[in-house]
Amino acid sequence: MCGIAGIVCFKRSAADILENKMMLKKMTDCIAHRGPDGEGQVCLDEGHVFLGHRRLAVIDLSAAAAQPMQSIDKRYTISYNGEVYNYKELRRELEKKGYSFFSDSDTEVVMNAYAEWGTASFVMLNGIFAFSIWDDYRKELILVRDRYGAKPLYYSRTGNKFVFASEYKAIIVHKDFKRNVNLYALKEYFTFQNIFSNQSFLNDIHILEAGCYLKMDYSSDTSPKSVRFWDYDFHEEEKELSKEEYAEELDRLFAQAVKRQLVSDVPLGTYLSGGLDSGSITSIASKSIPYIKTFTCGFDLHSASGVELSYDEREKAEYMSYIFKTEHYEMVLKSGDMERCMDKLVWHLEDPRVGQSYPNYYAAKLSSQFVKVVLAGTGGDEIFAGYPWRYHRVSGCRNFNEYVSNYYQYWQRLLNNDEIKRVFSPIYDRVSDYDTAKIFESVFDKDRKSEITLEQSINCSLYFEAKTFLHGLLIVDDKISMAHGLETRVPFLDNDLVDFAMKMPLKYKLRDLGKAMPMNENETGPKNEKYFKRTNDGKLILRTMMEKYVPQDITTGIKQGFSAPDASWFKGESLDYVNSVVWSGNSRIYDYLDKRAVREIVNNHIEGLENRRLFIWAILNFEKWLELYL
Repeated sequence: MCGIAGIVCFKRSAADILENKMMLKKMTDCIAHRGPDGEGQVCLDEGHVFLGHRRLAVIDLSAAAAQPMQSIDKRYTISYNGEVYNYKELRRELEKKGYSFFSDSDTEVVMNAYAEWGTASFVMLNGIFAFSIWDDYRKELILVRDRYGAKPLYYSRTGNKFVFASEYKAIIVHKDFKRNVNLYALKEYFTFQNIFSNQSFLNDIHILEAGCYLKMDYSSDTSPKSVRFWDYDFHEEEKELSKEEYAEELDRLFAQAVKRQLVSDVPLGTYLSGGLDSGSITSIASKSIPYIKTFTCGFDLHSASGVELSYDEREKAEYMSYIFKTEHYEMVLKSGDMERCMDKLVWHLEDPRVGQSYPNYYAAKLSSQFVKVVLAGTGGDEIFAGYPWRYHRVSGCRNFNEYVSNYYQYWQRLLNNDEIKRVFSPIYDRVSDYDTAKIFESVFDKDRKSEITLEQSINCSLYFEAKTFLHGLLIVDDKISMAHGLETRVPFLDNDLVDFAMKMPLKYKLRDLGKAMPMNENETGPKNEKYFKRTNDGKLILRTMMEKYVPQDITTGIKQGFSAPDASWFKGESLDYVNSVVWSGNSRIYDYLDKRAVREIVNNHIEGLENRRLFIWAILNFEKWLELYL
């Protein structure tokens, strides 16, 4: 797991070469946290192409695996970030075809796989990755991002140069880049608490979409376009297996996925939240690694109330640590910990995405003190339908347009359309033409249907959440773990496991969707509790299968996200911090947002009229982002 960066020059002079070498070094220095174990930069094709790398050594710690890496015949040069878990199998195939290897790294396997199979090799890679390869024969640079988007990759056209990097902080240090807020992306975020398009908070910086590659030919002055090599495809097979057969195969694939991802030449551990997904991963991993290290973050609940009193899962985690005989470490977060980490958190996170991500920041910080690789349960909910209350919007929809309209109303997680007009009034005339409903609908272009059955609508929802919500979670996981030189792996996103899960009949994931209750995820208290007491639905076959790995009270337990009791803290112990932003006349957010509208929403939260914790987190994050990035 590493950091990559690069520059492609459309025109260049002798003076440009020296300048670009210095600029590339500056770019890789910006992402040194992603690779504290080494660095490298190369100038290729007489100064047209520059590739840089920061190394986090995990597999093959020797100098032979240093990057950027060049093939034996000197045709290909790769700068690679990621882990490919089936690299040994691919290596054996390549050796049969006559390839020789000078390292034991997965990097060299990925490079030779591209040399042998071209872009068809990307779908063969089972892992998480983002990389660049220069083909000196074709004079062509290719950028690639893994199926699910676990590893980010940003790019920008800056003057007569094309620049790219694992994080956009490495792009904005380029002397030609002009920093301006992308108001369209801002509107997108304050609607969805996420960015669904390939835009970022900064104009002219884009993220390469998950499951895509992009080819760059510097002899052409046209902007490169991404090409999709893989996409989710949730559908039920015509030939259906029995429930027992599905459970048996699921068990095999899940155990295989965890064991595959234990490959490492450095210490490895797991997150252990107290829930089903991380518990099952730890159960399997502990059989291969005795006394494996596990990590949990809990919360001080002295000032919490209502359902937030259940947010501390340390007791469950400790119980599972006892069962699995792990070496267990914990951290307890208090209200002031959010404020204390905001500078570093926002700097590393760049664009804010789903959730209040500071608890994840501390979990990664804790883990990085003991291991270099950690396994996480991300992906289980999105692949196996773990959010049944979200799907109630699709029940009874007669056609696709009605489905999209209903689902769009639900996914306005921060501000609805009317609130956007009021909150964005200082800049609304500049973003009024940007239709977030169309952005939302464009996610479904692959699966658009005229008529839609209940089963199809649920599968469309799973597709949507994997493409958007899960993608946001993965970006947060990557940025926050790499801030501490820590690699996060996600066994639920093993290729074979995902392919199998997407074809599984919905009746084995969900119980009775038509009777699911509506729920506002901002809310806490009785409505939330009432929902879970009435229907403990979602991930049904996964729960059944995992009974052999974790205690029954975990497999049948209430779904609990990794959230701090911020709803209470924002109107209690963290109120001064909130007020320092909301009521300050110097707050930068009011260059973009309306003071009266923002303060009204915050006051409604403080007075207990609404739970607007997500919006409050968003404005705190945005204020800090403006301070750091502009």
